[in-house]
Order: sequence, then C-alpha cells, then structure tokens
Amino acid sequence: MIQPVPIDQVMQQAAAAFLPYQRTSAEQKALFLEAIASNIEALGDALITQASAETNLPAARLNGERGRTTFQLRMFAQMLREGSWVEATIDEAIPDKNPPRPDIRKMLQPLGPVVVFGASNFPFAYSTAGGDTASALAAGCPVVVKAHPAHLQTSVMVADAISEAINSTGMPAHTFQHLTDASFEAGKALVQHPHTAAVGFTGSFTGGKALYDYAAARKNPIPVFAEMGSINPVIFLPEILSTQSEQLARQYAASISLGMGQFCTNPGLLIAIEGEGLESFLRHLALEISTVIPTKMLHAGIHQAYYTKMKAALAEKGVQLLAQSAAIPRALEAHPAVAMVSGELFLQHPLLHEEVFGPYSLMVICRNEKELETVWRSVAGQLTTSIMGTDADLTAHRSLLEIAPSIAGRIVFNGVPTGVEVCPAMVHGGPFPASTDSRFTAVGIQAVKRWVRPVCYQNCPDALLPEALQRYNPLGLWRLVNNEWSIR
Repeated sequence: MIQPVPIDQVMQQAAAAFLPYQRTSAEQKALFLEAIASNIEALGDALITQASAETNLPAARLNGERGRTTFQLRMFAQMLREGSWVEATIDEAIPDKNPPRPDIRKMLQPLGPVVVFGASNFPFAYSTAGGDTASALAAGCPVVVKAHPAHLQTSVMVADAISEAINSTGMPAHTFQHLTDASFEAGKALVQHPHTAAVGFTGSFTGGKALYDYAAARKNPIPVFAEMGSINPVIFLPEILSTQSEQLARQYAASISLGMGQFCTNPGLLIAIEGEGLESFLRHLALEISTVIPTKMLHAGIHQAYYTKMKAALAEKGVQLLAQSAAIPRALEAHPAVAMVSGELFLQHPLLHEEVFGPYSLMVICRNEKELETVWRSVAGQLTTSIMGTDADLTAHRSLLEIAPSIAGRIVFNGVPTGVEVCPAMVHGGPFPASTDSRFTAVGIQAVKRWVRPVCYQNCPDALLPEALQRYNPLGLWRLVNNEWSIR
C-alpha cells in the first residue's frame, strides 16, 4: 500500500521547484501546458467513462468540458508565447531632472507555490487540470492540487497525465503534485503551510470562507481566490414579458434545469413587476418546469443539501410553490422546482437570499419599479446578473441598469447566465460573497493575474534584469516605455 506523502514534505518539494520553474522559459512552459492538454485527450473514452461513473454526468457534457479544459491549457500556452501579460513597464533615467529620475523597470512575477482545491461540479474544467491549475502553471507557480473526493479516480487519471507531461518536457520535479487526502485537517494544513503563497477554490460559501479565514490567521496572510456560488438575479422588464412570455419561460426553464442546476451561474432568483405579462410568463414557466425530467445529481451530499435548502426556503412565510416536475424522482435525482414570493416578504426573510444549489429558482413579484430596485440591491455580491428587456424597456429603465455593475462581475443582456465563455474578455467573479476578491476573474487569460505580483527594479544593471525588461527587448514584447507602447 502506498503511504500518502506528508503535507510538509509536499510543500517543501513545491518550494524547491519554484525557482527552477520560474526560470523556465515561456516557450518551455507553453510546451508543457500543451503536453498536458494532449495527454488528457489521449486518455480517450476511459477518462469520460470514469468521470461519468463518479459524477453521474452524461458523456456529452463531459466531452464538452474536457474540450474546454484542453482549450484553456492551450490558451495559456498562446498567452505565454505572446508575452505581454507580464506588463513590462519601463521609465528610463532622466539625469538632468530635478531631482534626477533613476531608471525604473517593472513586471509581474509569480508568487510561489499555489494550492488548488478541486471542485465537485466540474471534474475537468475546475479541478485537477482546470483553470486555477492552468493559470497558476502559466504564471510560473508550482501547483499542489487537493483532489475532490467526489471524483477521486478521475482526478488521479488527470494528475498522471500532468506528471507524464512534466517528464516529457523536462519540467522541474514537483512542479505539480496531487493529494488525495479528503480531510478538513489536510485542507487547513495546506493553506497555513509557510511555503503556500496563494490558494484557489471553487465551491460552497462555507468551504471558501473557511479557507479564507485560515489564510487570514497566518503569521503572513496570503490571498485566497475563492469562487463561492451565486443566485444570479434576473430582471424581467415589462414590455418583454408582455410580448415574449412564452419564449422567455422556455428559455429560463431550460437554464434553471441545465445540468440539474449544478452550475454556479444557475439563475436562482427571478425578479419582475406584477402585471398581465408576468402572469403569462408564470403560466408558461410552470408548464415548462412540469415537463423537466429529473436526473441524478453529482453525489449524495449535494442531493441531500438541495432538498434540505429547498424545503427550508419553501417553509418561509409567503413562499408558494409555482411548479415542480411532474415526474417522480428516483434515487439521487433532483426534483426541479420554481417558487414565488412577494417583494415585501423577500426583503423580510434573509434565508430566501441564499443559494439553493440545484434546479430551483425563486420568482420575486414586486409591486413597482422602486420595490424591484430595492429587491435587486438587497442581494449580496453575485457572479452574474441578467436583464431581459426590449430596446424600449432598456431605454426606459436606463437608470435601473446602472445598478448592475455594483451587483455582479458579469452583466448579461437578453440571455441566460448559464454558460461561461473562455475568452480574454470574460469575468468570472464578483463582489463578496460570490468571490473573495472581485478584482480578479477565474476564467480567461486574466485569471493569471491572481498568481503574480508587480516587482520593480531600480537602476539594475541590464545584464541582471529579467529578459522582459532588458534594454534591447530580446523577447520582442510590447512594453510601456516612457508612457508609450513600444516593441523596442
């Protein structure tokens, strides 16, 4: 029987790998990331079969998620080759300035070993080789992954693919390490180890907040970039409800039940002003939800939590069940449902503001625009908020729309929040408690900014500078030189 490696040894090894990995060229790191992607693809159907057995997710969904994961790895490889992500900034010396200005050069450099906690609901894209791992490796940080117990063997298969890439591309030993200890004590020890420089987490508020508190209690606190869920409020404006109620109901019933609601961007809160348009929407939504076929949730823990939280929400004063699936759920299957409540009562019951992770959504019916605005503002920080309206709606409620940036990191117009495109412009994060630091995104190339910090060199001899800052720009990067963009 293989004995687990002690956490102190793991972190010592990660620390030893840091400097040699940091010194590895951008091209070598890019080849490493591409090798990981290719190795994951080479696992073929065996990986999909294992992941499906552990998570109850269908093969089509898992194939798409694997494609997203390998795309992310190659996206960061491309970013490394282009190079401008380091934000090289140069202010050359001005000797005759009073006082003289020294030569000052700045760039982003990696923090050190990063601990990543795998997510339960995305066995590929937010787990072992997911966005946190890919972006941290791209930044030049060794990574230690704590596997999620809900898909442990899937995680082991992906970890082996990464280890093979380390060997085939000549990366420093222990650039990546994989832990299968599922205990809370192991998580705490990883966060509080002196060599841990930063933490990545996707999961529940309780889990993310615990890690954040562990990090804050250290002698030298470190950043924890935790994405902790969201109810993703959706605003339905009057004219669109009056003219497109059936289409909207179909669209949102599909989004609420997509993947049995097991997405952090599930639309868990719907907000609208009372009227005939809303009544029509609710009739159509009830019909659509009643036809949804329940499927198995990821694991027993999520299944139990869904029913516990949904029952608690439905027990609150004034909450009525609008509709639920007509099918009888079997073992581990969720019962898709939509409830409704008045704006006044929603504001009085904080429990209704909490996420019910699964195929559940709450419709808040407001008396007027003022109450709608109050309800919208009352929710805590969100990953997304969506606004459904015709051109006339959006024009008439322009002042209302100005609220959105204070609520969420991504504002969706006339679409559903489920589905997060991996691209440079994407923001997957938001004000607390959606994430612990709303200045950063967990998706897209800007995710690399979580694992770096700016370092400034003053009057440093050119030969001793990092290549990105050297006088003749040997890497050919776009740099900000004396406040002007230059390739020189």
